[in-house]
Amino acid sequence: MADDTEQSVDEDSGADVGHDLEAERTTAPMSDYSSSAVAIGFVVMLVGAAVAFGVPLLTIGL
Repeated sequence: MADDTEQSVDEDSGADVGHDLEAERTTAPMSDYSSSAVAIGFVVMLVGAAVAFGVPLLTIGL
C-alpha cells in the first residue's frame, strides 16, 4: 500500500504561500487600532442591532 500522506520538505503548502515565515506571529487582538476604527465598529454594531431588532418589531406592529 502506498503512503500518500508523506510530503517532501521541498513542497509548498497553502499555509506559507504569500507569508513571511521569518516574521513574528501576531493575532488581531494584538494589532494596533485607532479610536476612529473603534468608533466605526461601534456605529456598524448599532446599525446591525437596529436592523436585527428593528425590522422584526416593525413587522409585528403591521
